[in-house]
Amino acid sequence: MRIFLDYRAALRARTGVGETVHETARALVATAPPGEELVLFSSSWKDRLDPGVVPGARTIDRRIPVRVINAVWHRLGRPTIEQITGETFDVAHAMHPLKLPAKDAAQIVTLHDLDFLDHPERTRAEIRRDYPALAADHARTADQVIAVSAHTAADARTRFGLAEDRVSICRPGAPSWPHRRDEPSDGCILFLGTLEPRKNLGVLLDAYERLLATRTRLPRLVLAGRATDASADIVARVHRKPLAGLVDLPGYIDPVRRAALYEQALVFVLPSHTEGFGMPALEAMTIGVPVIAANAGALPEAVGTAGALFAPGDAAELAATLAAIVDDANRRDRMRNAGWQHVAGFTWTRTAHAVRDAWQRGIEHRKTRRG
Repeated sequence: MRIFLDYRAALRARTGVGETVHETARALVATAPPGEELVLFSSSWKDRLDPGVVPGARTIDRRIPVRVINAVWHRLGRPTIEQITGETFDVAHAMHPLKLPAKDAAQIVTLHDLDFLDHPERTRAEIRRDYPALAADHARTADQVIAVSAHTAADARTRFGLAEDRVSICRPGAPSWPHRRDEPSDGCILFLGTLEPRKNLGVLLDAYERLLATRTRLPRLVLAGRATDASADIVARVHRKPLAGLVDLPGYIDPVRRAALYEQALVFVLPSHTEGFGMPALEAMTIGVPVIAANAGALPEAVGTAGALFAPGDAAELAATLAAIVDDANRRDRMRNAGWQHVAGFTWTRTAHAVRDAWQRGIEHRKTRRG
């Protein structure tokens, strides 16, 4: 079986979707049965795909601008992957909601979340142009839909009218990082993710300011991740009193540095308005960092009973939760141990098996559809 996997989301910065693409590819290679070939596809005018990015997978790299290939793929449905590569495939797997044009391959799409339907203003221009208009039709006509959480799967079935067996749940895995046994003496309050509106960082800054007003000492707040044009207000606020000098903005964190960043955290906060899953929560718990997350989207699924949840619009509740955890070492110990038990259920090997099952469902669906 030959698989065409769109790797473009991981080509530059491996944030949430990019990390999912990369780690899924690694796990697929590690668990591949005899005769299965994974081909990673990339297209960019400037950025080249390293042929050894995932050992054991073959790469196809085309010098075609991303905007050009997306425009013709999304709007015209051509050229097919067979025409671009001169090869045939059994599966064409898109790691986003829109199908890859294919003549013979089963077409698989991946849904991380459906926030682009309700809040297109939170998305980039290209996503805002294509996803809300096309995602429903692509999901209905794909041979199988993959959702990264039960929350996203249920949302897709409701919003797109998909039957139960047309959506496969393929949750991300936790990293294979070692557990830490000791907290840092000067640990920070950490957020990690792209600094964008849907991450709801305003409520985190509001909560932090509330604590500053009542305390003489408070762990530093670290907002780690790439800043976007839409995050200008957050960045400006960080440099004004009372936050000036107390909040760090280290920027994008390369994957090889992420574990070391979590090691520095006393507590991790993910305040997003919505998440399709919430991989940073798993990463933090893998290290042994207590997690506070918004009670929204798939975050309750990601943190389980190991984390503390708060209403995403309630800065007072978040401040009280932060204070309770920062002040109570015994509670942090309990949360650390509960987190380790929780993340044991999330492995990339399980992800690979679930993805492979979705491929097979897609292949069977395509055969049936073609008679």
